[in-house]
Amino acid sequence: MYRDLPPLTWLRAFEASARLLSFTAAGQELHLTQAAVSKHVKSLELRLRHQLFLRHPRSLELTKWGEAYLPKVQDALERLASGTREVFGRPRGDLLTIRCAVSFAVNWLSPRLPPFLAQHPSTRLRILSSVWADPFDAEAFDLDIQYGTGSFADAKSHRLTHEVLTPLCTPELASRLRVPDDLAEHCLLHVQGYQEGWGTWLAAARATSVFAGQGIQTDTSLTAYALACEGAGVALGRRSLEGPYRRDGRLVAPFDLEVPISEGFFLLEPATAHARSDTRPFVQWLVEEAEGAA
Repeated sequence: MYRDLPPLTWLRAFEASARLLSFTAAGQELHLTQAAVSKHVKSLELRLRHQLFLRHPRSLELTKWGEAYLPKVQDALERLASGTREVFGRPRGDLLTIRCAVSFAVNWLSPRLPPFLAQHPSTRLRILSSVWADPFDAEAFDLDIQYGTGSFADAKSHRLTHEVLTPLCTPELASRLRVPDDLAEHCLLHVQGYQEGWGTWLAAARATSVFAGQGIQTDTSLTAYALACEGAGVALGRRSLEGPYRRDGRLVAPFDLEVPISEGFFLLEPATAHARSDTRPFVQWLVEEAEGAA
């Protein structure tokens, strides 16, 4: 029944090339040369007796045959991958894979990791940074660190931080801010994805003349803090992320008001069926470290 099935390497080369519309990019993803990917796709076209791509000087374009074939190949590859995971589980190497919000990884986790690694020299970590809070995929990651209110589907969660909002800016800009309403004349730096932000702090400060949506939108706290350090505006500090900037004096709080919020960073563990027993030392260390920093 599989006599008409082309080799899997050809199908993978076609799927990656069709998705990325580039033999070069497909080669980088598949760890093959551009020439090897192109050869696999050409072999597939000869086997099928139909052209799958229009080859332009700097790009690829799917033919009608390629467009029709792509979803079939993607569905077959996904079914094969799902079946393999269902029977054998996700391959477990000795790497402990942790996905972590990029700002938290840089400003909170990285400075604290050296002592843990010194105590557990045999532990090998893979830390993958994320910007958006995609659902926890226990098949792809052993642990996940996400920002939210504690409601995460299909995962056990441990709160790591209790956040407090505080405006932060350069000392020079802070010298020109007397009362919260003075912020109406300055750029507010926002971070997308947070439910509690400038609107929350301004309401607590009773700053009625400041439009909470004014200013610049960013997708990470790292960008907002970097802009604030350059004097581009006022960032909204969160206790777990602001430490490096306040300790070296790059950013200061122009007002005394600190507003506690319900959101925070949480460590997520997978359901028991997917859990690794060797994550316990890291989980225990991280929770204890968070309790000590609270």
